[in-house]
Amino acid sequence: MDATNATPIPVEPAVPIGGTPIVAPETFVVPAADNPAVPLPQGQSAGATPGAADNPLIPGGVVSAPPQQASSGNSILRRLLMVIVLLVFLTGLILLGKFVFGLIAGAKEVTIVYWGLWENDAMIRPVLADFEASHPKIKVQYVKQSHRQYRERLVAAIDRGEGPDVFRFHNTWIPMLRSSLMPVPKDIMTVSEFTQSFYPVAVSDLVGGQSIYGIPLMIDGLGLYYNEDLFAAAGVKPPVTWEDVLNVVPKLTVRNEKLISTSAIALGTTGNVENFSDILATMMLQNGTKLSDPTGKTAEETLLFYRKFADPADPVYTWNETLDNSIYAFAMGKVAMIFAPSWRAFDIKQMNPNIRFKITVVPQLPGNTVSWASYWVEGVSVKSKYSSASWEFLKYLTGKQGAAKLYTEESKGRLFGEPYARVDMGKNLIDDPYVGAYMKQAPNAKSFPLASRTFDNGLNDKLIKYLEDAVNGLSQGASPKSVLDTASAGFRQVFGSYGLSSSSAPAR
Repeated sequence: MDATNATPIPVEPAVPIGGTPIVAPETFVVPAADNPAVPLPQGQSAGATPGAADNPLIPGGVVSAPPQQASSGNSILRRLLMVIVLLVFLTGLILLGKFVFGLIAGAKEVTIVYWGLWENDAMIRPVLADFEASHPKIKVQYVKQSHRQYRERLVAAIDRGEGPDVFRFHNTWIPMLRSSLMPVPKDIMTVSEFTQSFYPVAVSDLVGGQSIYGIPLMIDGLGLYYNEDLFAAAGVKPPVTWEDVLNVVPKLTVRNEKLISTSAIALGTTGNVENFSDILATMMLQNGTKLSDPTGKTAEETLLFYRKFADPADPVYTWNETLDNSIYAFAMGKVAMIFAPSWRAFDIKQMNPNIRFKITVVPQLPGNTVSWASYWVEGVSVKSKYSSASWEFLKYLTGKQGAAKLYTEESKGRLFGEPYARVDMGKNLIDDPYVGAYMKQAPNAKSFPLASRTFDNGLNDKLIKYLEDAVNGLSQGASPKSVLDTASAGFRQVFGSYGLSSSSAPAR
């Protein structure tokens, strides 16, 4: 077909900016698709820039390519669209990769290592089995550790990167473990939730600013153990105040000249009075002494009061260094009253299954109710490779379900489980003959690094040695002021070795 047979197309007259129509032919010719070539205008070579003669809107012009500006705009638009499509595609790939990685990670089974101290495998295994059943991708390997040099071994193992994921530590060890403990994540427990769930002493011991450094599984301290048969024979009731103690001591003490055959209460010495530092610290707190600096009138009065029970010249003399260890003496019926933590009931019953005793709250001074707290806490290592799984485990273990399960399992093999650390669970044990007293005292309990039998070879043991020297110095005739001044200086030295000062040390 040739160009003369092409179909004419009407063209509307163009209107320029000025508004006057440009006169144009009624039709212009579009070459047929199979036309072998469109002849160039005379005088224009291939590749030349089209001029006015090429514009179809100008009389005599022919059809040409669109203007260059329009072509560039379309090209930029296409490129932008391609970039957007590419970005959307890459974003999709990233999201898909994360999803797939999450599925793979979620499908991976992990094993966390848990170092404990007091529970054997038979007690803890059913608790771990319950947790693992509800968390099939987390396994817990429990390792019961010896309490001997435990703190040193724990810190050394963590420093080497070989330590446990989860471990038990004493509530007074925070200054010695500050570089080993991972703070509790807020999605596990906030400070507000912790404060509502646990007793004030735990908040004071374990919370710093907006960080929580461990979760307690139990609470303990001191209770007053008394022998029911000896009290019945003497016709006395359990003392409520320290004045009551002074009144019942002469009635319960049995002496043959200077020999004490039955003591009323184990107080006044250090070597054969278990928990002597806890007892003396509790007395000082009740009397208003600042334990980080145990000097002044109240501290001196308290030291003299403690010592009077072992002073042969005092009317309430009832104990001395020649008597058996206080726990054994109580089990054998040789002393009517002792102060001890709840777990000592296991030892006493094992020594003498037939003994009849009860545990009540510690005596108080009028107007200032203070009891003692010494307990163990669960924490997570800063170097744990499975910290999320570790915290998930501790959330279960220290929650209502885990704590109740552990108490039940412990009670199967001994008299009772560890007293609950949770306020909402402790009330269930108020009337328990063994742990009820500790639950009643928990709301007003205080602690300090003078806790016996932590075996830490550190803060507690070093401070206790200075307090022991103070008691023994008084028994050898030194003044209460001089021995306590020496003890206070020793306290400052110990605090300094752990990066503490008297002001930054616990002020209780």
